[in-house]
Amino acid sequence: MVVEPVVVAVWAMLPAYVPNNAAVLVGGGRPIDGGRALPDGNRLFGDGKTWRGTAAGTAAGVAVALVLNLLEPAATGATGLGLPVFPVHAAVALALGAMLGDILASFLKRRTGRERGASFPGVDQLDFVVASLGLTLLVASEWFLATFTLPVLVVVAILTPLLHVVTNAGAYVLGLKSEPW
Repeated sequence: MVVEPVVVAVWAMLPAYVPNNAAVLVGGGRPIDGGRALPDGNRLFGDGKTWRGTAAGTAAGVAVALVLNLLEPAATGATGLGLPVFPVHAAVALALGAMLGDILASFLKRRTGRERGASFPGVDQLDFVVASLGLTLLVASEWFLATFTLPVLVVVAILTPLLHVVTNAGAYVLGLKSEPW
């Protein structure tokens, strides 16, 4: 059944999909890198990666997982699909991993001479996915392996770039982002 991997992928990834959007809405404040630059003259991460945004994004992702846990019995009953329940450590890993992936992408952008907000095809769309899945595999391996089967991972790899483009274009149109990527 094709529907089940799609529904499970979206459900399981929501705690990783939400953090960067939440960070855009409530970010700002003190940059994580404190304004420091490496010998290449470029900032470590830049002004766009802040402590407040990282904390708020992580908290938002964990909150989404907890809400999904509350909705799971009704959603599973209504769909007949086996939707995962998030252990707290998996929820934190998905959300924090998403934020760490975005921070790592900023580091890579600075090292390749890209300015804040510059497009970095491939990295922009999958940085948070790779980091959130990697961190979750490390801290909640049993849950990860039961949830992220090969069909679900394939859906995540295909669906995420599409969702990324749509949500960023929407944020741009709403004036929440200064660039559409």
